[in-house]
Amino acid sequence: MSFLRLTHIGICVSDWERSLRFYRDVLGFKYISELQVAGEPSNTLLQLDNVELRAIYLERDGTRIELLHYPSPGHRGEGTPRPMNQLGLTHLSLRVDNLAATLAELQKADVQVLERTRIDIPAFEAAAIFITDPDGTLIELVQSPGDPALPPGA
Repeated sequence: MSFLRLTHIGICVSDWERSLRFYRDVLGFKYISELQVAGEPSNTLLQLDNVELRAIYLERDGTRIELLHYPSPGHRGEGTPRPMNQLGLTHLSLRVDNLAATLAELQKADVQVLERTRIDIPAFEAAAIFITDPDGTLIELVQSPGDPALPPGA
């Protein structure tokens, strides 16, 4: 078996323009490309009927996300954050250099900040909090000393 590389992480969105502005203009993802598909073979691959899909590809720090907007058959869900112990993808995480300054900027941009999730660890000059994208996808912001390219605890 030979897997060549991770290609992208898909995120279903209710409003592609709003989500594009959030991920590009607020979080700093770079627009790469987009495509629109309808019907077969997408119906079969996605296991949906009457598919109309707009997929927008964005990239940041070598990670590509795919914003998936379905004019048909539409999206499902309420747009609220998923519990962290629900099976499947739970969140995205971004490292920040100054959490307080980042939060001030995000609040100016009307980003939902989940204040109740904030933790501060002064002994390590570390802090973390969750925000959400416009559809409730959790995004963790982490301030931590050391090399941001290394995984936590390394």
